[in-house]
Amino acid sequence: MRWWSVANLVSNAGTWMQLTVQNLLVLQITGSAAATGLSLSVQAAPGLLVGMFGGAVVDRWPRKVTAAVSQAALGLVAFTTAALVAFGELNVGILMGLAAVTGLIATVDGPACALLGNDLVPTEDVPSAIAVGSLVHSVGRLAGTALAGVAVAFLGTASAYAANGVSFLFVAAVIPFLRPVQAALRAPSGPRPAPAAGRHRPGSAREGLAFFARRPRLVALAGITGLSAVFGRNYGLTLAVLVTGPLQAGAAAFGTVSTVLAVGGMVGAVLAARLRSPSVRLVGALAAAGGLLQVVAGFSPSLAILLIMVLPMAVVESVSDTAGTTVLQTDPPAHMRGRVLGVWRSASTVWGLMGPPLLGLLMELAGARGTLAAGGLIIAGAVGAGALLHRRRGASAAVVPESAGPLPASAPARPEALSAAA
Repeated sequence: MRWWSVANLVSNAGTWMQLTVQNLLVLQITGSAAATGLSLSVQAAPGLLVGMFGGAVVDRWPRKVTAAVSQAALGLVAFTTAALVAFGELNVGILMGLAAVTGLIATVDGPACALLGNDLVPTEDVPSAIAVGSLVHSVGRLAGTALAGVAVAFLGTASAYAANGVSFLFVAAVIPFLRPVQAALRAPSGPRPAPAAGRHRPGSAREGLAFFARRPRLVALAGITGLSAVFGRNYGLTLAVLVTGPLQAGAAAFGTVSTVLAVGGMVGAVLAARLRSPSVRLVGALAAAGGLLQVVAGFSPSLAILLIMVLPMAVVESVSDTAGTTVLQTDPPAHMRGRVLGVWRSASTVWGLMGPPLLGLLMELAGARGTLAAGGLIIAGAVGAGALLHRRRGASAAVVPESAGPLPASAPARPEALSAAA
C-alpha cells in the first residue's frame, strides 16, 4: 500500500502538470475558447457513453494486468502528444482524437486502479485506504500545478506531457510487485452458467446496470451525490463569481479561497481515515451539513467570513466523498464492483456536465449569493425529505396486520430491499 500510494502521488503530480497546460495548449493551437471546452467534452464523452462497458472489462480480466496495461496505454498517449508538440505536428483533429482515446482508456483505468488499491488492505481498512488516496490526490494536485509552471518556463509545453508519461510508466512498473490481500476472493469469478431466458448475460454491462438499479443503497447514494455535485460542489465557479463580484476582492483573493479549499480537503481526508463503517445515512447527513454551510457562505459579508466558512465546507465535502466512495466500492459483491463503478462513471459524467451550465444560468437569474443559498437549501431539503420518506416506509413495513399470517415460504424477504440507507 505504501508503494501504491507513492506511485499514485507521482501519477497525480504528472496528471496535474498536464492538465495545467492542456487548456493553454488548445488555446495556442486554435485561438478559440470554444475549442478548449470542446476538447474537455470530447475527453469526458467516453465516460458517459461506454463507462459501463469499461467496468465490465475490469470485472472480466485480472485487476493487476488491467491496471498495468491501461496505465502503460495512457503513458503512450502522453508521450505521443509530447512528441507531436515538440515537433510542431499537433493540430486540432489529432488533439481531439488523442483526447477521445484518453477518455476511452480512462473508462477502464479508473475502476481498475480504484479497486486495485482497495485489494491491498483488509476490508476493514478500505475507508482508510480511500482517505489516503484522497490525500495523495490533493497533494499531487498542488505539486503538479506548481511543477507545471516550472517545467513550461524552462523546458516548454511538451515537457509537461512527457513528465505525465513517465509518471504513468512508473505506476505500471510498480503494479507487478503489489501483493493484494485475499486475492482469490476478489479476483474475477471466471466462467459462469448461461443465463436463463429473459436475464442479462453474466459479466455484461447491462447486468451491472440492473444490479445498480435494484440496490436501494446505491440509488440513494447516487441521488445524494448527484444533487451535491450539481448544486453544491462547483466552487471554482460559484465562489469565483462571489469573490470577484459581490465581495469585490479580486482574482488574487480567489486564489486564497482555493488554497483554503485545498487545505480543508486534506484535513478532511485525514479525518476520513478514521472511518470504519460509513453508510449512506452518513453521506446524506454530511451532504445536508455542507449544503447549510454553503447557504451561510453565500451571505458572507466579507472575504474573512467567507474564508472561515470555506474551511469546514471543504472538510465536510472530503469526508463525505470518502464515505460515499467506500460504500460504492464495498457494497457490491467482488465480481460486480467494476461494473458498478462503470455505471457510476456514466452517471457522474452526466451530473458533471449538467452542473456548470445550470449554475451559470442560476447566477444570471439570482446572482452568486442567491445561487449558493438556493443550491444549499435544495441539497439539505432533498436529503431531509428522503430521510423522512425512508423512515415512514420503514415504519409501514414494520406494521404487519395480525390477519395477514406468516409469509409464504415461496416469497422470502429480500435483504437488499430492506436496507435502503443502512
